Amino acid sequence: MFKGLGNLANLGDMMKQASQMGAKVQEVQERMKALRVTGEAGGGLVQVDMTGSQEVLAVRIDAGLVERNEREMVEDLTAAAMNDALARAKQLHADAMQEITGGLNLPGMGDMLEKFGGQQQ
Repeated sequence: MFKGLGNLANLGDMMKQASQMGAKVQEVQERMKALRVTGEAGGGLVQVDMTGSQEVLAVRIDAGLVERNEREMVEDLTAAAMNDALARAKQLHADAMQEITGGLNLPGMGDMLEKFGGQQQ
């Protein structure tokens, strides 16, 4: 009559694990705020520093580009350097999430974790 009630204990364990996972995700988010990456373009002519939580901290442009009035090149290289920094920050986050999930590849997990990923501040 109450055969299925044995699974309620498993539900409690699952809820506990979900809570622990949430705490670990929060820890990763805090760690990402402290980590730094640098993206670059044009062989280092433009560099962008960013946190692991995807906040831009600094942009450095080679003085020679400015002196030569290379506005269009500066714009293109800045976008490329920002994209490079963003890719590096996303990789830091993905690596950290792999650590806490133990490398599990669960359907929908990536989408769920992406919502948490470094976007909240």
